[in-house]
Amino acid sequence: MEKALLVISILLIIIVLLQSSKAESAAQIFSGSSSDLFSKRKERGSELFISRVTLLLGLSFFVICLISMFV
Repeated sequence: MEKALLVISILLIIIVLLQSSKAESAAQIFSGSSSDLFSKRKERGSELFISRVTLLLGLSFFVICLISMFV
């Protein structure tokens, strides 16, 4: 179990770092002036794939942590 958690956590860190930023710049986040940070933007292609892999890795990490806690 520990080896699986280690591998999943490393993969999760890598895949999160590969995700594209949703904000144009960090200044827009803090200023809040007419930014399109939360606008509806569809993910396509590689962004969609990376988003789904992130979701699957996160869920598997959570489930394995729950299972290892009760075993």
